[in-house]
Formats: sequence, C-alpha cells, structure tokens
Amino acid sequence: MRDRRLWRAAALFLFVSLLAPSPAFAYIGPGVAAGAVASVLGVLGSIVLGIFSVIYYPIKRLFKKRKKAKSAGRGADAAE
Repeated sequence: MRDRRLWRAAALFLFVSLLAPSPAFAYIGPGVAAGAVASVLGVLGSIVLGIFSVIYYPIKRLFKKRKKAKSAGRGADAAE
C-alpha cells in the first residue's frame, strides 16, 4: 500500500513539474530565425506546387486534345 502511494506521489510530482514553465535563457539570432522562416516557406511552397502540378496536368491534356481536334478539323476543311 505504501509503495503504491509513493508511485502516485512521484507521478503527481512529475506531472506538476512538467506543467510548470521554466525560462530558457536562450537567444535566437536573426540568422536562425530567417532560416526557420525560409524552411517553413519552402515546405509550404512545395506543397502548393505539388497540388498545382496534380491539378494542372489534366487541364493541360484537355487543352492539348482540343487543340489537336481543332487542327484536325481545319486540315479536313482545307483538303476539300
């Protein structure tokens, strides 16, 4: 019984100590901050470009088919 209380007390102490804020006393220079911003923008940009390329490819094929159909139709008219 006493052993169980000890574990509960230790778990409660650990939980409370993890919730308590502690100062970091750290300095982030402008170079590190700019690198972090560039990394985030790079990841977001790659996601946007990936989505755009997936959407753009079928549209490009559709325009190519239309252009081919128009040029084939004009070729048949010119041959007559």
